[in-house]
This record gives sequence, C-alpha cells and structure tokens, in this order.
Amino acid sequence: MLDSGWMLALSGCMVGSIIGFVARRSHFCTMAALERHWYAGDDRPLRAWALAALTALIATQLLSAAGLVAIEKSFYLTEPLPLAGAIVGGLMFGVGMALVGTCGFGALVRLGGGNLRALVVLTGLGLAALAAQRGVTGHIRVALLDPLSLDLTSYGGQSAGALLSGAIGFDVSLVLALIIGFAGLWWVFKSASFRADRSRMAAGLVIGLCIAAGWVITGFFASRALYPVQIEAGSFVMPVGDTILQIITVTGELPDYGIGIVVGVFLGAAVSALRSDDMRWEACDDARELSRHLLGAFLMGTGGVFALGCTIGQGVSAVSVMAISAPIVMISIAAGARMGLGLLMEGNALSFLADWRARRT
Repeated sequence: MLDSGWMLALSGCMVGSIIGFVARRSHFCTMAALERHWYAGDDRPLRAWALAALTALIATQLLSAAGLVAIEKSFYLTEPLPLAGAIVGGLMFGVGMALVGTCGFGALVRLGGGNLRALVVLTGLGLAALAAQRGVTGHIRVALLDPLSLDLTSYGGQSAGALLSGAIGFDVSLVLALIIGFAGLWWVFKSASFRADRSRMAAGLVIGLCIAAGWVITGFFASRALYPVQIEAGSFVMPVGDTILQIITVTGELPDYGIGIVVGVFLGAAVSALRSDDMRWEACDDARELSRHLLGAFLMGTGGVFALGCTIGQGVSAVSVMAISAPIVMISIAAGARMGLGLLMEGNALSFLADWRARRT
C-alpha cells in the first residue's frame, strides 16, 4: 500500500477535506481576520487563527518530544533563513492578499462555494509560484534574495528552540514551545466574546491538530516508503502550482501530500457549502476587478515562494516547528496587507502611519 504512492496523496486529501470543511463553516480566513481587527475592532477571527497556530505548535512539539515526528527534516528548518526573501516576499504576499481579499488557502475555500474569482486567483498564484521556483522570476530570487539568506546551523539550527538550546547547552525546545503556547492560549481565551464563539474555537483547534497530523503522516511515509517523501504539514503556494502541473501534464510522478491537501480543502469546502446551502456562482464584475485579482495572485504566488510559505505555511506550519522565519514572514505579510488595504480603501498605502501618529498624539 505504501509503495503505491497514492496513499500519501489520499491521506493529504482526507486531512485537507477536514480543514476545508471547518474553514468554510466558520469563515476561517487570515485576511478577513486582519481586516476585521483593523477596521471593525473584532478580533475573534484573529484569535481563531492564533488558536490554530498555537494548537499546532503544542501538538507538534509534544509529538516531536515523543519521537513520533521528525520535524528537524522540515524544509523550514533545513533551508537557510531567507531573510531578504522573508521580508520582500512577505510584503508582496500581504499586498497581493489585500488586492484579492484572501490568500491561497482562502481562495480554495471560496472556490468550494462556487466563487470563480477564486479560480482565477488560484490559477495565477500557481503559475506565479512555478515561475518563482523554476522559471523566469526564479532568476531574480537566485540572484538578489538567496545570497542574503542566513545559515544558522553553527548556532544550533533554524528554529527558536534549537538556537536557545545551543546557547544554554541543553535541549529546552519543548519547554520553550509550551511557554509560548500556553501564554498565547491565555491571550486567545481571555476574550469572553471569543469563548462564546464555539464555531471559531472548534475551527482553530481542528485546523491546528490537522497541521500537526500532517507532520506525523508525511514523517511516517518518509520513513517507510520506497520513494522520497517531503516532510510537510500544509502550505498553499507551491502545492497549488504542483496541482496545476499534475492536472495538465503527464510526468509519471504521482501526487504528493501537498497536492492531496490542496484538493482536499477544495472538496471539504464544497461539501460544507452544499450542506449549508451556501453554494453561489460568482465571477469578476469587470475588467478592473479581474486585473486586480490577477495582480494579487501574481504577488502572492511570487512572494509566497520568496518567503518559503504563506499564511498557513509560515503562519501555522512553520510556527509549529518554531522556525525563525515564521514571525519575520508573518509580520511582513501583515504589513503588506495593511498597506494594500490602505491603498484600496483610503488611496494611500501608508495611511496607517498617519493613524498611528494620531493615536500617539
């Protein structure tokens, strides 16, 4: 069964379908969470996203301590820290996310409900990701960004736990993860309005556990299968491009876990939309909206590859292994999203600076 190759993709599809179902049911979306926090004063969606990341962190680190997950083989920890790529790519991804109104993961969830704008976004994002990884924009990455990466191996590794452990002389990764995790959970659950929102609480917990399950599944196959398996948990940039390639080309390679989770999120969201009678066919209203979505898709696909991940890849999966890249990328994505929203809604990408100065005076 393991040798067939299909079991890995089917496992990803099953996990992805759970994620897609609960995300559609609870309206789980990073862009919407940031927008509601900034413009509506509602931080419940943001707390749900934080709950997913913190749940993934605690579960993954406990599994790693028990020897059930080989997270040290994750590309978030084996690749050099893409410092320039994390900042530039994160900003690009955030601006693109604002132009589109969601990220790659959110576009899959929307597509499951019949949103054809999301199909445009996913196609553009996937092609841009392929170009940034293997094509013309990849030359820019290799020439300008990759040389500015930092290899922290001599200091202990690419994770916060490894760096701190190397500094003090013994392994404190689990202790650090639990301190960060439970401190974060205290912030998440101190909100009475969030505690009353059971749908968002359930979504955060389920999505976080599904990301942790991804490390277990891919680690299991990597240790037993007779073919190479990438250790991963969930990302929606390069896997979208790989899914497009899998659809349009015959290479002899079977789909991997990343492709499976992409397909699964779409299917799970579609089932949720059908069950709740929430299936609506939608398309771009005019050429201006279409061009905005295409530009946003290009920025997300390119920026996501430059930064080695997206709001789920870096914001949840990389957080779960305490990768140093995660906070850098997520701060950059948030800054890019705020600039993009300022440009769209206020005509000034730097309007948030004026608001910040006004609050201080």
